[in-house]
Amino acid sequence: LRSAPAWSVDKFLYHLRLSEENLMDVSMRFRREMDKGLGRDTNPTAAVKMLPTYVRSTPDGTESGDFLALDLGGTNFRVLLVKVSANGKQTVEIENQIYVIPETLMRGSGSEQLFDHIAECLANFLDKLNIKDKKLPLGFTFSFPCQQTKLDESFLVTWTKGFRASGVEGKDVVGLLRKAIRKRGDFDIDIVAVINDTVGTMMTCGYDDHHCEIGLIVGTGTNACYMEEMRNLELVEGDEGRMCVNMEWGAFGDDGALDDLRTDFDREIDAGSLNPGKQLFEKMISGMYMGELVRIILVKMTKEGQLFQGRTTPQLLATGHFKTSYVSAIENVKDKEGLCYAEQTLRDLGLEPSEEDCVAVQRVCQIVSTRAAHLCAASLAAVLRQIRDNKALDRLRTTVGVDGSVYKNHPVFARRLHKMVRRLVPDCDVRFLRSEDGSGKGAAMVTAVAYRLAKQHIERQQILDSLRLDRDQLRCVMRKMEAEMQRGLARDTHATASVRMLPTYVRSTPDGTEWGDFLALDLGGTNFRVLLVRVRSGKRRNVEMHNKIYTIPQEITQGTGEELFDHIVHCIADFLEYMGMKGAALPLGFTFSFPCHQNSLDQGILLNWTKGFKATGCEGEDVVALLKDAIHRMEDFDLDVVAVVNDTVGTMMTCGYEDPRCEVGLIVGTGTNACYMEEMRNLELVEGDEGRMCVNMEWGAFGDDGALDDFCTPFDRAVDESSTNPGKQRFEKMISGMYLGEIVRNVLLDFTAKGLLFRGKLSERLKTRGIFETKFLSQIESDRLALRQVRSILQHLGLTSSTCDDSILVKEVCSVVARRAAQLCGAGLAAVVERIRQNRGLQNLSVTVGVDGTLYKLHPHFSAIMRETLRDLAPQCDVTLLQSEDGSGKGAALITAVACRMRGSRK
Repeated sequence: LRSAPAWSVDKFLYHLRLSEENLMDVSMRFRREMDKGLGRDTNPTAAVKMLPTYVRSTPDGTESGDFLALDLGGTNFRVLLVKVSANGKQTVEIENQIYVIPETLMRGSGSEQLFDHIAECLANFLDKLNIKDKKLPLGFTFSFPCQQTKLDESFLVTWTKGFRASGVEGKDVVGLLRKAIRKRGDFDIDIVAVINDTVGTMMTCGYDDHHCEIGLIVGTGTNACYMEEMRNLELVEGDEGRMCVNMEWGAFGDDGALDDLRTDFDREIDAGSLNPGKQLFEKMISGMYMGELVRIILVKMTKEGQLFQGRTTPQLLATGHFKTSYVSAIENVKDKEGLCYAEQTLRDLGLEPSEEDCVAVQRVCQIVSTRAAHLCAASLAAVLRQIRDNKALDRLRTTVGVDGSVYKNHPVFARRLHKMVRRLVPDCDVRFLRSEDGSGKGAAMVTAVAYRLAKQHIERQQILDSLRLDRDQLRCVMRKMEAEMQRGLARDTHATASVRMLPTYVRSTPDGTEWGDFLALDLGGTNFRVLLVRVRSGKRRNVEMHNKIYTIPQEITQGTGEELFDHIVHCIADFLEYMGMKGAALPLGFTFSFPCHQNSLDQGILLNWTKGFKATGCEGEDVVALLKDAIHRMEDFDLDVVAVVNDTVGTMMTCGYEDPRCEVGLIVGTGTNACYMEEMRNLELVEGDEGRMCVNMEWGAFGDDGALDDFCTPFDRAVDESSTNPGKQRFEKMISGMYLGEIVRNVLLDFTAKGLLFRGKLSERLKTRGIFETKFLSQIESDRLALRQVRSILQHLGLTSSTCDDSILVKEVCSVVARRAAQLCGAGLAAVVERIRQNRGLQNLSVTVGVDGTLYKLHPHFSAIMRETLRDLAPQCDVTLLQSEDGSGKGAALITAVACRMRGSRK
């Protein structure tokens, strides 16, 4: 009988040598198991349990304070005092004491004795350090299978590791410890968190490396945890943010998923274990079984005559006599040290090994430990892929915190693991970081993070509370708006009123009998439109529109008024030719969205240019007269300019054509404004008491007299001061699309300066005024997977290292700012509809509001919040909100059509 050379060992152990293809397959199977564990319906039967840990954030380096930690995972337990400081340089100081748990308590009857003993040791530790009078936060590492329901509530499922203390299984271990401490009454602590050692490992490494989001243990047992997206964790309420999942991956294969890869040696080891059929993956990997697996193989090979000349010894046949530490030493191949150690080990087992025997044994050890490292790599690759997919990245950069005797003591296990992970997931850049004291320092870290989050949460909410309006404040805004409306309508106070309440000379909304072809002109910026609008009445009532967009070159907007209006008339002529209507004399409605004073429907005196226009000779002039003069200069066609309107009135008229109850117009876009049908008797600026007239409120200026100062925050003041018109349009600056993004940016700057966001680090881009566009608010709040959306927006703003927690916060800021805008808008609108109801002496009013504007249309929650506020503040008004289509074009034509109808009826 001769000893087996290394190649025949390879042949004998062929089934333990897994190809890259095998490992990729294992990785895919494991990913499927993860999905089962995460799903609500599949979790009960899943082998990989994917337990929520309620740890929602990893360290960011700003943690500081003194924390206690308790580490209970075996017959010894430790109490630690961990001092964490963040004064520019992260440091952690640890003092600890080891205490023994007497065997009588481990197996004793009654939970009280065990927890009384732990409380006694804790008191002893606090006494020694002279800190009994301080109420310190404590993190509790409890390394037994638990069902966790909160960060500080964990129910023991079953004892393991030789513990059998009765009355603990099924109970909350934190509750038992609190009770034992209360019973003593000589000290008090705040138990913040209970964790297992895998989570502790991730958190310890997370303090040194903020990319760390995976914890791995390969020691006596094996397990892993990682930060999972809440939206994938169906066992826990809520979709936002992340939570650490304790995978309990040692049980992978307990449902038969690995049966084709398990060998007879694996089956033998399982049959002889304390828990047959359980933790099958762990039994192929961890230190508790690795030495025993080698021993079983050596016995089999010896019995088949391939080793030790076929002679076994009682020691070799005895379970547990070949330790995993032997495997590490034998594979330590420097200067044949490993072979010498192999020889010595085998002699200790009563064997007489030849040199070939030693080489063969070394090879067996290599094959067993390599398979363990590679299986570990396969499951870790699945976790890395999950994180990469969650973040929708092409390349993932991340860190794995690792602990455990096999990983740390085996000479090549770690190297083999790293190498195989890189081969299986080449699109992940993975750093492996060895953890120092995950179960002690880690528990303190979880506690430190929980404390930081709670403290920062309070600080942030105090700031955001200034942007939150309660019902009384909204009612106050409504009352102030009502008072300002009255001042704007009255002849004596009109000149000083902030809400101007301008008469529009539009005296009626459409009644459905309008008929004819109308031209409309829409000038509100550097692009302007000419439209032909065909209005048909009767059964097949409809509006057909044709339009063309023209640009106004900058030299014309900055030139003379004559040049500007000549250019407009040239465009009208081009349009009529384009439509084949050269020479037609049609009534025209002119939407002119600049501040105007009107004395009649067809006259608008420009008060001042805005939006970058500077054409000379126009301010203080009637724009209709300027247009008519230009038409006459051209001598090509004639038009009847019937009405000058602004876009808010156009919005009301467009919706009024669809719904005759529409008597209010509202715009919430770049700017904001409203109009409504007021009783003539209340309009003191216009002669006559009969009927109604539409009033253009110009409500954006509400608050310019200080009426809103109580509700203005430092963020509103900052936005106002850096605007082009400080002190003006104060209401608009709290509501409209032109300013909301800027309010959000100012809040984010404040949070960052206080260290409450982006780890206190600002990007240059975020310092740029106007960089946070209002459309970002709509995008951030519209998507269920919005955190991904937030992330890409933050990266666009130069905040490349922003975390998931940062994204949640940015979303909350957007939500608070947009909510306030919608509520203020609702309060203003409530004042308007309530005034209409009282004007008409009605118990209940039923009215429709025509609404337009990008913010209203694109923001996912704006309209719902506005409606809710309106219902709350004006319960006697039944308000329908109707979205307008093209108020400035179609609306101008409809006003012209109504004016022509009324002109006809007067004739």
